[in-house]
Amino acid sequence: MMIETHAVQAGLKPLPNIKNIIAVASGKGGVGKSTVAVNLALALSAQGAQVGILDADIYGPSLPTMMGLIGATPESLDQKTMEPLLIHGIQLASMGFLITRDDAMIWRGPMVTQALQQLLNQTNWRALDFLVLDMPPGTGDIALTLAQKIPTTGTVIVTTPQDVALADARRGIAMFQRVGIDVLGVVENMSTHTCSACGHQDSIFGSGGGSALSLEMKIPLLAQLPLLGALQTQMDQGQPPQISAPSSMIAALYRDLAASLVKAVAAKKIDRSGRFPPIVKA
Repeated sequence: MMIETHAVQAGLKPLPNIKNIIAVASGKGGVGKSTVAVNLALALSAQGAQVGILDADIYGPSLPTMMGLIGATPESLDQKTMEPLLIHGIQLASMGFLITRDDAMIWRGPMVTQALQQLLNQTNWRALDFLVLDMPPGTGDIALTLAQKIPTTGTVIVTTPQDVALADARRGIAMFQRVGIDVLGVVENMSTHTCSACGHQDSIFGSGGGSALSLEMKIPLLAQLPLLGALQTQMDQGQPPQISAPSSMIAALYRDLAASLVKAVAAKKIDRSGRFPPIVKA
């Protein structure tokens, strides 16, 4: 897989070792954003890309649990920077690797945004095609830091079909568009639930919300993903389906999502700033 470096928001340049930063965001919590971020990253890796995940949810880091690395800590070779943890071919950084499982991050906004920048800039990422940022819910300090200081190729908005989630997703989309970050598409999570006993499909959170939002905001609908009890169990056990059940339906759906994302990224302008030497006056 040959991945180009694509343009980021005005005033910023892509980071040297990271071709594309993709933020996975949501207007509210509880829509499965972290599950989507982790499985999207693994699906991109499964199709040949070099991928990392940065858990930007400083207050509630879930990456250690979902990747089966509870208690793991990163190594520092120079006492100034840290090495990313590596598992399943994915490079990882999270505040969850730097604190104990029961620690509470009682920090004000400036400390949180500084921690995010340190996780990004002081981790020795190795030649990534994609760095997936698992964003905290909402449009607060972290989102503003992303817009102003982190060169971002685009965002993916995760929602459920219900009206409450869609209303918050609209606000998230509007925020990213206002600060000049492209919204690459919408993922409608928990679209349907299939009864394990009888096979009946039920839209327990409503139906058609993601499609309507896509049309209304004029952005692509990248995927509609089902609500699965097995997926919840796999993520809690640190065994995402791309690893534990690669031939499963949900693993295939996430690979389709990854392909749709790559297509959306490829439609963006290629960044050529790194291909020319700086011009200086003799």
